[in-house]
Formats: sequence, C-alpha cells, structure tokens
Amino acid sequence: MNEKLRNYSNKLKMFWDNRSKKQKIFGISSIVIIVLLISIISFFATRTTMVPLYSNLSPSEAGSIKQSLDSKGIKSELADNGKTIKVPKEQVDALKIELASEGIPKSGSIDYSFFSQNAGFGMTDNEFDVVKLEAMQTELSNLMKEIDGVEDAKVMINMPKKEIFVSDKNQDASASIVLTTKPGYEFNDKQIRSLYNLVSKSVPNLPTDNIVIMNQNFEYFDLNNENSTGNSFAQQMDVKHQIERDIQRQVQSLLGTMMGYDKIIATVTADIDFTQENREENLVEPVDKDNMKGIEISAQNITETYSGNGASAGGVPQSANPADSLGSNYVSGSDSNGDYEKVQNSINYEVNRIHRQIAESPYKIRDLGIQVMVEPPNPKDLNSLPQSTRDDITNLLSTIVRTSIDKNAVPNLTNQDIQNKIAVSVQPFSGKINQSNTQQSVIPWWIYLIGGLLLIVIVLLIIFMIRSRKKKEIEEEFEIQPEPIHIADVNEEHETENTIRKKQLEKMAKERPDEFAKLLRTWISEE
Repeated sequence: MNEKLRNYSNKLKMFWDNRSKKQKIFGISSIVIIVLLISIISFFATRTTMVPLYSNLSPSEAGSIKQSLDSKGIKSELADNGKTIKVPKEQVDALKIELASEGIPKSGSIDYSFFSQNAGFGMTDNEFDVVKLEAMQTELSNLMKEIDGVEDAKVMINMPKKEIFVSDKNQDASASIVLTTKPGYEFNDKQIRSLYNLVSKSVPNLPTDNIVIMNQNFEYFDLNNENSTGNSFAQQMDVKHQIERDIQRQVQSLLGTMMGYDKIIATVTADIDFTQENREENLVEPVDKDNMKGIEISAQNITETYSGNGASAGGVPQSANPADSLGSNYVSGSDSNGDYEKVQNSINYEVNRIHRQIAESPYKIRDLGIQVMVEPPNPKDLNSLPQSTRDDITNLLSTIVRTSIDKNAVPNLTNQDIQNKIAVSVQPFSGKINQSNTQQSVIPWWIYLIGGLLLIVIVLLIIFMIRSRKKKEIEEEFEIQPEPIHIADVNEEHETENTIRKKQLEKMAKERPDEFAKLLRTWISEE
C-alpha cells in the first residue's frame, strides 16, 4: 500500500514539475476560485437573514420583547439604538402572532381594555379616576398617531375637581399636547382644526381655548377663528400672530431647504394696521384732461342782421346765461340811419361724474422685522459659513420685507430702510435637540470583502490571459520550437533493494526448494 502511495506521489510530482509556469499559476488560481465560490455559496445557503420584528420601541417595550425571545431560544438582534428588534426572516409572522397573544409589546400605557381585563378587582374612586384619565390620554395619543404627518403624540389632560354642590360652577378641563411630526411636514388649517375638535369632543368640558398643541421643535399650532370680525383686541392679536407665523414658516422653509432645518431659527415681528375705513367720493373730471374739456353734446349758432332809416340799434350786449352768450357780437349804428348784426354761438359740454363708495380692508402691514439665526456648517468655526451665503440670505429676506410691507404706508422704502429691518446672526446652537436620523447600511461589510476578493481574482485572471496571449504571439513571430519534454514511462519498474531481494528469493524457491524451506523455518523460529 505504501508502495502504491509512493508511486502516485512520484507521478504527481513529475507531472507538476513538467508543467510550465503559466500552467502552474492558472491551476492554483482555479483551485482558489473554486474554493472561494464554494465558501460563498455555503455561506449564503446557511446564513440567517435578520429583519425587523418591531420598530420605534421604548426601552421598556424592547426589554420585554428581548426577554421573551431569549426565553424561547430565538436568535434576535438590537438595532437603531435599541429601538428596533430583528429576528430571522422566516419567523417574523409566527412571532408577531405569538407575542400578540401574550400581550407583547406592552407599552406601559393604560387604555380602555384595562377595564375589561380588570373588571373583577375593586378600586377606590380616586384610583378609578386616575386609571380613566390615563386610558383617555392613551386613546387620544393613539388616535393622533393615525393622522398623516404625526409620528408620535404625548397627551396631558388636566381634569378639574368635581364640585360637591349643584349650585357651584364646574371648571373647564385643559389639555397640553406635544406632537412628533415628520421633518418638513406642514399642517393646514383644516388639519389643525381637526386636531382641536378631536381633543375637545373626546374630553368633557374641554373648550378649544384650553387646548395647547405644539411639536418637538416648539412650534405652536394655533386654531384660527373663522368668525373673527377684527374688532376685539384678542382677535386682532390672533390676526397679528397668524401673519407673523405665516411669514416665519415661509422663511423657515426657504432657508431650511438651503441650509438644513436644524441650522435655521427665524422670528418675525409685524406692525399691523387694523384701521377699517368706509368713505364716499363724488368727483367731476374732464374727459379730455390734457385740454381740460368735456364732450360736446349740443351746439347752437344764431345770427341777426338789420339795416334801415330811423332805426337805432340797442339791446343787451350779453345774455344772462354765460353759456348762451359765448361767441356773441353786437354792432350799433347812428340815430338816423343804421344797421346792426348779432352773432351768437352756444355749445354744451358734458364731463365725467364719478361716484365711489370705498371700503378699505384692515390688516395692512405697516412695518416688518425678520430676525434669523444661522448655525455655520462647522459649529466651532464661524468663518465656515461663506460670505456669499450670508449675502444670499440677506437678499432673500429683503425681498420678503419689500413685498410684504404696504406701499401706501411706506411709499418710499429705500434699501437702507430694508436692511434696518433684517438681522442675520451666525452662531453655534448649543441647546438644539439632536435627532438621530442615522440609517444603518443594508449591505453588511462581508459582502464588500467578498466582492473585493472576487474583483482581485478576476483582474489577475485577465492579466494572466493577456500575458499568455502576448507570449504566444511572440513565440509564433520568432518561430521558437519548444524542446521535447521527456516523460518517464509509468510502467517502467525501478530496481530497488526490496525488488532485488524478492527476485533472489523467487529464484531460490524455484532452483533450491530445500534450502528455501530451511530459510523460512529459520525466519519463523526467530519471530
């Protein structure tokens, strides 16, 4: 057996030594590629794909789910700073149903299902009121999460103490709501009104005036009063705040798109003219303003002549009506003989008679100021914000101020006046809220490693193929005849010490069998 293995190894060694360098490199590369491909295929065939089971979890929810999965022996991973739990892809659907049957995830909040699950337990009135209030807050929070643009909602309701006597007037409830909205999402008046009505109709004795709604960026969502007439001070302040808020949102959206929403803070102050004027005008204007003439509507020409003896001319040279005496001419003669001539031209003109009833609406912007704080790209280096960007911000704000202020209030608004109404400050933001929007790469690192190795192997193969092709072309060009390679015959036997002894023993057994038998008995006795 050892002899056969030795023969095979010798043959294999002779075969490898007789190969050229190019053939050796190609053979080794092929083996490496085959092994690498088998490893990659085996890895992808046996690896476990992890997908999210639940996302946006609180620490308590993530802990309860992780504990339940570990107790079942199910492999799980935490991602997104502990807010997401990943499990094998083929077990997602089954785990959701199984965990739901166990009441997991438990958010720690109390909803209306608490009463059906704990109806048999006794509790005091105070405990019941606390649980009922908590359930109401949870249900309102869940309802608001279903609204487009709202990612999360926190509701705090303050219920007044019930009065003992019927004659006592019950106080109104109040509510404070903090919404986590999607970045860049803007709510219209209809959506804001729906939020106010949703809260007001869900809580008893809760008017909309006692509701405050804001988002995570400390922006308030105020309810606009549709029946506002603009007469009371409160209504005027609402109009003023609405105008300032609209301009502020416009500035925030415009500069936020250019610099980033977390790099801009804008405030707006406006001076509104609430004067409402009703007046009536009766104007008379000429039709032809250049010549100050009206339109000729009628004309009259009268000519009188007389001649004779003993007639004396006389009469009134001018009529009492100025319009009828225009163009008249009077000629008188002597007492004995005389003649006269009278020429009268009358023209009637019509002018423009204008009657106007003017009602000027209020809410005119008499003055406007915009203050903007900008954080530079590098908060530690104030000079990292280029001067050209500052000039662009100033020009944008100047355009907003110029087009917003009423032209009648400030007829001659100069560029210097506009610059005095704008303030741009470049400072780092120390108290801003850090929102982690980092997203993990979907492709793991080992994919890049395998891809890089494959790319290297492909490049090496291409290089070897190009070199072999060039070498072949050079050999054909110079007609180099390769030397014949001598390959030893596989069937040829090599004389060794064992083979020589074997032949001698066989010859002894044939020619001298008696001595061969004695030799065998001697070997057996020695063993």
